[in-house]
Amino acid sequence: MSDPLWHSDIAPAGPVAVRGGMLRALRRGLPILVLIVVCMVLMLATRMGERLVVGARRPWSSVFPRFVSRTSLRLMGLRLEVVGQPMRHHGAVVANHSTWLDIFVLNAVQRIFFVSKAEVADWPGIGTMAKSTGTVFINRERKDAAKQKQVFEDRLHMGHKLLFFPEGTSSDSLRVLTFKPTLFAAFFAPQLRDEVYIQPVSVAYSAPEGHEARFYGWWGDMDFAPSLIKVLKTPRQGSVRVTFHDPIAVADVADRKEMARLCEQAVRGGLPETPTEFLGA
Repeated sequence: MSDPLWHSDIAPAGPVAVRGGMLRALRRGLPILVLIVVCMVLMLATRMGERLVVGARRPWSSVFPRFVSRTSLRLMGLRLEVVGQPMRHHGAVVANHSTWLDIFVLNAVQRIFFVSKAEVADWPGIGTMAKSTGTVFINRERKDAAKQKQVFEDRLHMGHKLLFFPEGTSSDSLRVLTFKPTLFAAFFAPQLRDEVYIQPVSVAYSAPEGHEARFYGWWGDMDFAPSLIKVLKTPRQGSVRVTFHDPIAVADVADRKEMARLCEQAVRGGLPETPTEFLGA
């Protein structure tokens, strides 16, 4: 079962005409595309040797997504600010979800492996990249819960930090939706509970000057391509701030519902207040 999309009652602002926009989009987009293709080839080649030496672990191939992401953000012109530090503990990371840019931003600040809904694996292009980077695909059906807990356990014991979006969908970048406790359940398994932590992370976007506050948001039935082109065409980008909050020991929390509430509270605290005109959106 897929999570419902978040919708706003306030229509997004129309496109802003910018001189030389498509040329700028090509000038930024083509190097990013070449970078992704070249690094994917190198990553897959590295992964072949890696399997022979360390099996399912990814100590070397996992450096490529971070390099691609950091370089892509520079090529786009999106300024990145980091507050706090990624935890050193064994465990997972949770963050608010605003846009497709979150994948680049969160990969840029630490080595992580995303947890994604199963249907993403079949998306053209994006699915191939997700599979090659070690994304964990999940089906939220209750009958698969035990199998998914085992996958989480195996990956965490390899030292992989898993990142998931407990909101289950993306929004307009101005708010944090209610965190769903479903995926937190895996970390309360007896084999994991006493040894793992979960670190909440806030991702806060600031729109380019002169653009609507929701500029980077990607929600509802918005298509990927127009959103990508809009970002690439903009002469001067805004910025994004990533805030790492204190990690929470799973052993110190009563259950998955309390963990979801604590993480949601921490993540919401790292975002500015929603502008008044969008409160009822």
